[in-house]
Amino acid sequence: MKKTIRLSLIAASVLALTACNQEAKKEQAEVKLDTVEQQQAYGIGASVGNFLNKDLADKTEIGIELDQALLIRGFEDALAGNAKIDEEKIREVLTALDTSVRTKQEEKAKVESEKSKEAGAKYLADNAKKEGVTVTESGLQYEVLSEGDGDGEKPVATDVVKVHYKGTLLDGTEFDSSYARNEPTTFPLNRVIAGWTEGLQLMSVGSKYKFTIPSELAYGDRDLGKIPANSTLVFEVELLEIQNEEAPAQ
Repeated sequence: MKKTIRLSLIAASVLALTACNQEAKKEQAEVKLDTVEQQQAYGIGASVGNFLNKDLADKTEIGIELDQALLIRGFEDALAGNAKIDEEKIREVLTALDTSVRTKQEEKAKVESEKSKEAGAKYLADNAKKEGVTVTESGLQYEVLSEGDGDGEKPVATDVVKVHYKGTLLDGTEFDSSYARNEPTTFPLNRVIAGWTEGLQLMSVGSKYKFTIPSELAYGDRDLGKIPANSTLVFEVELLEIQNEEAPAQ
C-alpha cells in the first residue's frame, strides 16, 4: 500500500507558519532567489507544495478528488490568521478524510491482490506445460539453465550459500538483482522465502536455475511495494558457493 502524506500534518505546518509570518498575503511579484533567506522562504513553500502535490496525486489514484481552489484558499487564510474553521473542526474533518483514505486504500489493495493471485495462477498453469519446466510437490516450478561442473555438492537447509540472482514480476519488471549491484549475496538458506529454501537445495554449485515461485512460497499476501501482495515471482539464481560460516539473512 502506498504511503501517503496526511493532510493533517500539512495543516499543522501551515498553522505553525502563521505565527511567524502575519504579513504573508502580499501582491504576487517576481520571484527573487538571490539571498539565502529568499531561498529558505521559497524552499518552505516549495516543500509544502511538493508534499501536497504528491498527496493529492495519491488520493486521486484511489478516487478521492479534492477542490484545489479551496485547498489554496485554506492555505492563504491560515497564513493570514483568518481560517474559516477552527483547529478542532480541522482535526475532525481531516481525521474523517484519513479514515476514508485508509478504507479506499484497503479496498484497492484487496482488488489488486486478487488480480495478482489470478494472474499468478494462470501463469503457473501455462508455465508448467513448457518443455524443461519441472513442478515440485509444493508447487515450485524450476528450469535448469545450466548445470555446475563441480562435484555435484548440493546445499541443505541449514547451510549458508552465496548466490547471484535476478528477481522479476510476471510482467518482467525487475525488483531486485545482485547482478545489477555487481555483488553476490550470502545468506542462511533456512532464513529466506520457502521457494528459495526448497529450490536451492536442488542445485549443485555452479548451476543456474530459473524458479517460478507461487505467492504462497514467496511473500504471500504481504504488500512490499515493489512486490505487490499475492505476487508469483520469477528468479534466475546461480549457486556460487556453499559456506560453513554464519551469515546474516537477506
